[in-house]
Amino acid sequence: MLSIHELYDLSHTMAADYLSGFTYPWEALGGIKSLIVSLGEKLDPDEYREVSPQVWVHKTAKVAPTAFLGAPCIIGAETEVRHCAFIRGAALVGEHCVVGNSVELKNVILFDNVQTPHYNYVGDSILGYKSHMGAGSITSNVKQDQRPVVVHAPEGNMETGLKKFGAMLGDFVEVGCNSVLNPGTVIGRHSNIYPLSSVRGVVPENHIWKTGSVVVPKKAR
Repeated sequence: MLSIHELYDLSHTMAADYLSGFTYPWEALGGIKSLIVSLGEKLDPDEYREVSPQVWVHKTAKVAPTAFLGAPCIIGAETEVRHCAFIRGAALVGEHCVVGNSVELKNVILFDNVQTPHYNYVGDSILGYKSHMGAGSITSNVKQDQRPVVVHAPEGNMETGLKKFGAMLGDFVEVGCNSVLNPGTVIGRHSNIYPLSSVRGVVPENHIWKTGSVVVPKKAR
């Protein structure tokens, strides 16, 4: 469940062809900036405005006047970037997304319909289709000892070689308010994280991370 095709429906991102060239999503982090520049130069000017050098915004997107859009970035159709959002750069934001007040994005891919609506930090991460970050939840992207991030998978540790690596959220993931996703966290599709959680390692798809780091399967409805 760690591979790109197990975590994501690639029909919901402009980065589909790029991501298809990798096995694991974290392998794509280093090329996000170049990807955005390449995609941006090919965008239809009838649909996108280049509002500043290497910053492309769809004409149907709503961007608050107090938001900061750092280069390079792409803001998709019908996406809302709210007041005081801080997009530092290297952010590919899909269609129908919400980037909320005081949210900071850096080196990320947000699939379509992703919501980061309130006081979130998302860095060096990929958020799948219709994933949602509750208010105050963040991705922690650097270990305290500054060593390369390791993915603690059930089958054993996976060395990434990356000093900066936040979290990989599969499609339809729900992250509870004020949770911290520690470096190298991977959350499978349709899984939920309880509020106030400190998450580390891999959460399988269709599971719930509960208080006390207890992980249980979802009950069939």
